Parts: sequence; structure tokens; C-alpha cells
Amino acid sequence: MSAPDRRAALAAGLEAYDRGDAFLAHELLEPAWMGTRDTAERELLQGLIKLAAAFVHAARGNPGGVAKNLRGARERLANAEGTGDAATSVGARARFGIDVAQLLAAIDARLDAPIDAGDPPIAIPRVAERETP
Repeated sequence: MSAPDRRAALAAGLEAYDRGDAFLAHELLEPAWMGTRDTAERELLQGLIKLAAAFVHAARGNPGGVAKNLRGARERLANAEGTGDAATSVGARARFGIDVAQLLAAIDARLDAPIDAGDPPIAIPRVAERETP
């Protein structure tokens, strides 16, 4: 997938998150994740996909699925900030307009609290000012 197509898929996926449609966000982000070889970008996209899966599990009343996917999202998102060469390791905030540190803190807080069936895992992630990568 070309870089402009991946950027468009990411933008569409983030817009779905902003509207509260985690399932659609998952579907829109998956082709971009599968269509890049950039390690940091793959980790970021997979982290957002796993976060979307946590929301889907919450809607289905599966707290175990929420916790599992939040842990997976956290690992991938943390990896997104620490992978790649100097040009790619500037982080997701600079490259994609996503405040990963804030998102990781929200995930950590949610994982520290009891997860009951039907509870949303965290607030829908909001993005910082989006910059063109």
C-alpha cells in the first residue's frame, strides 16, 4: 500500500475512533497495517487495532478480552515509540499526530482498575494536531 493510501486509511480509522465506531476503526486500519514495512508504523497501527478490539470486547461484555487487548495495544504502542532508525524513531506524535504517551497512560489507568463486563476500556483516543508524515 502506498504511503498516501496508508495516511488516508489512518485518517479514516482515527475519524471512526472520534465517532466512537471502534469496529470500523479496526477494519479501516488493518489494510494500512498490512501494507507497510516500516516497523514503527506497523507497531502503531497494530496497537490502534488492538485498542479497537478492546472496545469491541467491551461492547460484547467480555472483560477478559478487554484486558488482553489493552495489554496487547499497550505493548505495540510502546514499541511504536522505540523502533526504527533515527528518521523513524521520532515517534508517533511527530509522524502521525498521536499522543502515544497520553494514550499509554490512559491504558495503564484502565488496566489498574477492575474491568467489568460492558465497561468501555478507556475513552475513545483523541489525536493531537495531525501532521503529514
